[in-house]
Amino acid sequence: MAELTVKAYAKINLGLDIVGRRADGYHLVRMIMQTVGLSDVLEFTRTDDGQITIDSDVALGAPSDNLIYKAIDLLRREKGVAHGMHVKLTKRIPVAAGLAGGSSDCAASLKAANELYGLGLSPERLAEYGVRLGADVPYCLMGGTAISEGIGEKLTPLPAAPQAHVLLVKPAFGISTKEAYGGYDREEHHDHPDIDGLIRATEAGDLHAMCASMGNVLEPVSIAMHPEIETIKHKMLALGAAGSMMSGSGPTVFGLFDDEEAAKRAYIEFADAGDGTQVCLTEFVG
Repeated sequence: MAELTVKAYAKINLGLDIVGRRADGYHLVRMIMQTVGLSDVLEFTRTDDGQITIDSDVALGAPSDNLIYKAIDLLRREKGVAHGMHVKLTKRIPVAAGLAGGSSDCAASLKAANELYGLGLSPERLAEYGVRLGADVPYCLMGGTAISEGIGEKLTPLPAAPQAHVLLVKPAFGISTKEAYGGYDREEHHDHPDIDGLIRATEAGDLHAMCASMGNVLEPVSIAMHPEIETIKHKMLALGAAGSMMSGSGPTVFGLFDDEEAAKRAYIEFADAGDGTQVCLTEFVG
C-alpha cells in the first residue's frame, strides 16, 4: 500500500478538571472526552524521495512546526525509515478552538505512517509515541467516550454517551492552550466540576443528567478574557439545548440537543449571524 486517506475527528470535553501539577509544569487533568463527527481529511502518499511535504487548504506555518510533520518524522527517525511522505490536508476543524484539531491530525498521521511504512506498531505503542507529541494525541488515537487522566495519556473507555445533536459554535478568535492554563494558574479559587457524577450519568445513558453534571474548570478563565463565550452559552440554552459548555481551553462552545428540529433552528440562528463565527451541526462518534 502506498496511499491512504484518513479522517481526523474533533473532540469535545464533556467535563474538564485540573487536579494537580507535575514538577515539570504539566497540569494533571481528569476529563471526559467525546469524539464528534466534524473532521479533517488527510490523504497520505508514501514517496521514495525521503521528504515530508504537506499541502493544505489553510496556512500551516513552517512544516517542521506542524504536528503532522512531527508525527511522521518521529516514526521515520525512530524506525530508520528511508521513505518520505506527501500529505494533502483538507482542514475543517477550526484552529485554536478547543477541539483538538492539531492533535487529531497528529494521531491520524501516526496511524497512516504506521500503515504505509509497514511498522506493525500496536495501538499502545503508537500512544506512547503520541504523548511525546501532545497530551491529547493518545485520546485522539483511541476516540469514543473516555476518561482521560494524568496529562492526558491515561485513558479509560466508557460506554457510549447518550446520543445527541451537537451544535459547535466557534467565535472569530482563538485561545491558545498555554494562555488558558496560564490564566487558571493565576486564579486563587476554582470551581471544580463533578466528574464522578458525569461518569455515572454517562454510564446510565441519561442525556439530561449528563448535561446537568457537565463542567469545565477552564471556562471561567476563558470567559473572563472573552465574555462572548458566555453569551453563546446562554443563547444555546435559550434555543433549546439540554446543556451547553465551552470545550477544552475554548473558545468553541457546544450545545447538546435531544430535539433535532431545535438543533437545526439553533444552527441557522448562529450561522446567519455573519460575524465570522464558524458553526457546525454534528453528532457523537463512537
